Amino acid sequence: MSETDLPTQRWKSIIEYDGSAYHGWQIQDNVITVQGQVEKAIASFSQEQIRIHAAGRTDTGVHAHGQTIHFDLPARLQKMSGSEISKAINAYLLEDTISVVHTEAVTEDFHARFSAQNKLYIYRILNRRSPSALDAQRMWHVKRSLDVENMREGAQHLIGQHDFTTFRATTCQANSPIRTINSLKITEQNYDTFGGKEIQIHVEAQSFLHHQIRNFAGTLAYVGLGKWTPANVKRALESKDRAQGGPTAPSCGLSLARIDY
Repeated sequence: MSETDLPTQRWKSIIEYDGSAYHGWQIQDNVITVQGQVEKAIASFSQEQIRIHAAGRTDTGVHAHGQTIHFDLPARLQKMSGSEISKAINAYLLEDTISVVHTEAVTEDFHARFSAQNKLYIYRILNRRSPSALDAQRMWHVKRSLDVENMREGAQHLIGQHDFTTFRATTCQANSPIRTINSLKITEQNYDTFGGKEIQIHVEAQSFLHHQIRNFAGTLAYVGLGKWTPANVKRALESKDRAQGGPTAPSCGLSLARIDY
């Protein structure tokens, strides 16, 4: 029996990471990526070269506290519990800002990407004059006051199924610009006791285009700043032209929050 014919057990893990130090999720030559570090950790404890698969590929500087992955380990390791596998992987990630928070056995037909039914991303904005010393790598700092109600009005034009050419990167490799936004909500809460606000943009869909949420955030910030009216969002969407959209917000504010199966 060849190595590829040996029985395996499929595992599903939820991982979180601060993406500031990594060149995105996907493994690449000569740079440090989240996938590369996790695969090294799994190889170190299992003595096997394992390829992991993720629900979504995050860009350089993007974070996650609900990324889902799956991987297959030799059946000889199936006596280990999910918590023991999490602990074993984390033991080799101590110098990384990556943590496996949950692992469980799943059937072999489970796929972290293709089985996903819904994804939640959250974009965080710090709205105050002073920058944050603690969250500088986890929020987009916007100094001028944002009108959240106008942002919410503009966001309504982005909900539903549309051609999102205006809001995808020019280098996006998706076959179609058509996507369905299931939910887009904007929340506001106090960040400090001196008037600073944290604005969060929650976006849910089964799949997204490259830079879609960051382009949403940049565009809605234009509305909040008064540079655009809410109606400008609709016109930009209908133009199907990236040049007619708002700016791409920084990667630091974006986090993959949850995957639903």
